[in-house]
Amino acid sequence: MRLEFIGAAREVTGSAHLVQVAGRTILLDCGLFQGRRRDVAHRNRQLPIPVGQLDAVVLSHAHIDHAGRLPFLVKEGFRGDIHATSATRDLCEVMLADSAHIQQKDAEFLARRHREAADPLYTLRDVSTMLTQMRPHGYRERFEVVPGVWARFTDAGHILGSASIELEWMEGGTRRRLGFSGDIGRSGLPIIRDPEPVEQVDWLLLESTYGDRDHTDVAGAREALARVVRETVGRGGRVLIPAFAVGRTQELVYDLHQLVHEGRIPKVPVVIDSPLASEATQVFREHTEVFDRSESLVRAHTARTEDLFAFDLLQFTPDVEDSKAMMRQPGPKVVIAASGMVESGRILHHLAHGASDPRNTILIVGFQAEHTLGRRIVERRPVLNVFGDEVPLRAQVEVLTGYSAHADRTELHAWLDAVRATSPQLADVILVHGERTAQDAFAARLTAAGYRTHVPEPGSHLVR
Repeated sequence: MRLEFIGAAREVTGSAHLVQVAGRTILLDCGLFQGRRRDVAHRNRQLPIPVGQLDAVVLSHAHIDHAGRLPFLVKEGFRGDIHATSATRDLCEVMLADSAHIQQKDAEFLARRHREAADPLYTLRDVSTMLTQMRPHGYRERFEVVPGVWARFTDAGHILGSASIELEWMEGGTRRRLGFSGDIGRSGLPIIRDPEPVEQVDWLLLESTYGDRDHTDVAGAREALARVVRETVGRGGRVLIPAFAVGRTQELVYDLHQLVHEGRIPKVPVVIDSPLASEATQVFREHTEVFDRSESLVRAHTARTEDLFAFDLLQFTPDVEDSKAMMRQPGPKVVIAASGMVESGRILHHLAHGASDPRNTILIVGFQAEHTLGRRIVERRPVLNVFGDEVPLRAQVEVLTGYSAHADRTELHAWLDAVRATSPQLADVILVHGERTAQDAFAARLTAAGYRTHVPEPGSHLVR
């Protein structure tokens, strides 16, 4: 077996790992690199492997940093199968179409402002072609990826349809198994089931996004959300939440629904200003078979699950004119808009208008990669660059780690221990999808616990 680490090596975006076994080449994930536009534009146009040498793709989940380059791979000539869970396939349909649309609109906007703009990485036509190559599977269904190599998905508990991956093949009469965690979620998150460990693996690729820290507890996140809303509305301001349209938005809507029902926040409009979030919410409604039935609100709406994501104060703004009209309306609001790392989408327009208002709060509810605008907000830089303009940051900034969809270091370690309980033959733990400080700290922790741990550099390879 030969592993090559193309993306999400010593960083958290651009997930792409090549596996060469049984004379075949399989790509685990094909994600977009995110960060400074000038830094990532070239990297995103570099394929992880010539398309003629690639046999198949196995996709862990639909987030852009894991799936965002699949249409480009197809555009460049890849015609093999792309394996994913059924929910991931349906989310990719809306997410990657939205990605193509945003790329086109951003290019047009920058061109109008006489700023440097490249052609979109791919178009809606490329997304449509890619979808014809996707092969949906259920959790724990064993399927053949390529002749001689089999796979199985287990629930990673990260977003709807997210999966950890087990690859299996025969080598010299011995069965071999490689595990890939994908992104591991947290136990106790609303809607999504708790993560399950992969089983009986010889080697494991393990994400390490939060390998150097622990989160606040999930239950405390809802109370912190209520506090932020109450305080901001009390100042007459707006709560501006950059959120991933898939997963985080639906969890926030779920919790805001609960808080309104319990009378714990003022009755102000809650606006989902993201066409993608609207479409993704519909995908959630169509995949209730993977919901966590232990959640009280889920149980209460078993017969009408659409009501999980609908209450009197909730508004969706599907088109641009609705969005502009909403921004012009006076008064406090809670506004949830994509993108999660504040690199594109309508959240940029809200920041351009609202980041300078000290009555407002920018609420960060997810990981912000290095060199993203979201990271600069977390660092409370005094001036933000939005669409090439300087915007003073006078709004309050709050960071709620309890809403992270990524397991923290304690949860990751517990998940890994559960893997080892079924895998006494586990030889190597290979850390991916993490920044250097987080990975180095987590590697030291795992080594001290008796794991043989590797932290590969970008472009490096490992042979076993």
